[in-house]
Amino acid sequence: MRKLLTVVLAGLILVLSACGKQSSSGEEKKEITVGFGVGTYEEQFRQGILPILEERGYKVNIKTFSQNMQVNPAMKEGSIDASIFQSTAYMEAINKELNAEMVRLAFSPGAPQGLYSEKHKSLDEVKDGSTVAVPQDPVNQERAIRILEELGWVKVKADAGTTDFNLNSVEPGNVKLKIEVLDPAQILVSLKDVDYGVVNGNYIANAKRKITEALKIENTPEQHRIIVSINKKDENTQWAKDLKAAYESKEFEDYINSQDKYDGFILPEAWKKN
Repeated sequence: MRKLLTVVLAGLILVLSACGKQSSSGEEKKEITVGFGVGTYEEQFRQGILPILEERGYKVNIKTFSQNMQVNPAMKEGSIDASIFQSTAYMEAINKELNAEMVRLAFSPGAPQGLYSEKHKSLDEVKDGSTVAVPQDPVNQERAIRILEELGWVKVKADAGTTDFNLNSVEPGNVKLKIEVLDPAQILVSLKDVDYGVVNGNYIANAKRKITEALKIENTPEQHRIIVSINKKDENTQWAKDLKAAYESKEFEDYINSQDKYDGFILPEAWKKN
């Protein structure tokens, strides 16, 4: 009898141990925390994704950071489970910088960069000495300069990087511009002080303006499109699969298409299957 009891107790310990491991892996987790920087992506989540997750039984905590640079350190330390604010290129650069292991879970509807002006109605009004504001972080700066390159305003050296881009890689094109480097969130409000500015589209939408107001809109490459990012250790968890499914769902697609503010946004390829 004593031997039988010992065997039973050993079995229970193994079962409980297995259950504990399953729980700690996050596979059964029903409460998650999602982080956002400044922009429209939090509103997309609250209105379009949160109802889907809550219907599936999740409790979702939303954490908004005043600066985008605060989001990824929070991901690494585990105070948030997922984030929606960055591109694949930016995430990979931060992975190296922080020795983190974030991965792309899904694409989010994202706003392209555009060249805007409050002083000029045409690109033809550019001239030598015109001031153009571009974002200060390397990834968004490279995107902005590529817009100017496409217009012929600048030339970019062949060895220019993406995640380590800087203005040393930029040469004059058919005009000699004065390039002003500003915080991405400040460029929109600084348009009155410069001739042109390259603005991230989420700031345009957040200001209740239209992407289509731009004098030039970027053709955003995949590496610069907005993603849902998570830590690699969580990519096979059920909550991550459900979060991905929500972003690729017909319900979310219908919500985005019903909102005029998202006209001109880059839509996820996965929606073609809906």
